Amino acid sequence: MAQNLRAQLAEGKHPLALGQVRELTAKLISDPGKAGHLVEFLWDDDPGVASRAADVLERISRRGLPARARILPAAKEALLGLLPEAAPKKLRWNLALMLGRLPLTAPEARRAAEVLQSWLNDPSSIVKTAALQGLADIALQDRSLMPMVLDLLRIQGRSGTAAMRARSRILLKKLETQPAIQAKE
Repeated sequence: MAQNLRAQLAEGKHPLALGQVRELTAKLISDPGKAGHLVEFLWDDDPGVASRAADVLERISRRGLPARARILPAAKEALLGLLPEAAPKKLRWNLALMLGRLPLTAPEARRAAEVLQSWLNDPSSIVKTAALQGLADIALQDRSLMPMVLDLLRIQGRSGTAAMRARSRILLKKLETQPAIQAKE
């Protein structure tokens, strides 16, 4: 299964090409037992394979389905471990979006927030915008991060790229009106 999955992830001429991401997402949602190999492909030497594996995982993380509950918690430590060393932009933005959807302890939330905050200096606008989203989602789990995240959103809402300004406005509206839950120590 792993070699077949890798071959499907390798399809695409460019690392940002979608390849078979949609098909793989649908297949793995219906059979989550086969998704365990996706995590190991996040470290693949082929940046396209790593990026598409992250894309499939991120798409699974968006869904409130049994596949999400079964796949992502098992991948949490690997995703947190990959976070500081992730280099390709598609891998970074998918990780940023996934992290806030994972149940994080307070130390994990703070560790992830530190890396995501550093990604606000990334050359890619989409990585920066995804980092803002990830920070906001993590702050909903760990109230201690909320003041820092609100400050960042206010700053980026005035001085970031157009995408960051728009995302900051949306996130500020959401965070300023929604109570946060406290992460477990």
